[in-house]
Amino acid sequence: MSRNAERRAGAPLTNPRSDRVRSVRALARRSVRMQSGRFLVEGPQAVRELVRYAAPSIVDLYVTAAAGERYAAVLDSAYAAGVFVHSVSDEVLAAMADAETPQGMLAVAQQPEVSLTSVLAGSPRLLVLLQEVRDPGNLGTVIRGADAAGSDAVLITDSSVDAYSPKVVRSTAGSLFHLPVVTGLEASATIQELASHGIRTLATEGEAATSLADVDLTTPHCWVMGTEAQGLPDSLATQCDQRVAIPIYGKAESLNMAMAATICLYTSATAQQPLAPY
Repeated sequence: MSRNAERRAGAPLTNPRSDRVRSVRALARRSVRMQSGRFLVEGPQAVRELVRYAAPSIVDLYVTAAAGERYAAVLDSAYAAGVFVHSVSDEVLAAMADAETPQGMLAVAQQPEVSLTSVLAGSPRLLVLLQEVRDPGNLGTVIRGADAAGSDAVLITDSSVDAYSPKVVRSTAGSLFHLPVVTGLEASATIQELASHGIRTLATEGEAATSLADVDLTTPHCWVMGTEAQGLPDSLATQCDQRVAIPIYGKAESLNMAMAATICLYTSATAQQPLAPY
């Protein structure tokens, strides 16, 4: 880390058993995140996107000397945004982190307050609603895929894994900071609210009579995805406007939920924003 960066970062933190270190590490627990409203952002890629798109939410940023040199551009952006950066030893960062290899950098951030009302006020055209998604990797992959497909928001029910758990945050690769993510929703009530705003709901179902290729995706709609193992409950699928099957041309029995969501979102994006001809 340069001398100038060291001055701005303050004296290095070297005690891995300090109260500060324990309080940061405690954010790996959902109960602590819920109580504090804060969460961990680990690794230079995620921190870079956090600084770029949500710098006001950063409480503290921690970086080792080696990472400070390697990712100087991230730190320069953080300083420019008024973020206070703490220089820490490798042992301190390892004690703070949930990840085995946080690559020398992590931040503590305040969870954003995003509501379904605020999302609907923006007249969204493409949404995805996730019901009882329990696998952190799957949830993170859906958020990342939704971001790449240009979705307006990701909606998550209260029975799903915490979107701000360290594993989910890492698996989004920074996409968590690119689009609204609404948590704590009740599926049936959300489907009703979407309908009242003229947003069609499409339930994915392996045995549905309508194929993905035959659905009109040019109007505002929301894909409704179920659990990894059980799929969407029939009570919710019935409540949706249409049931849609993703065709499988090979011998695979089914698709992973995150894969299915990404396919549906990209098909929607193509229908709503046709690619320019070569």
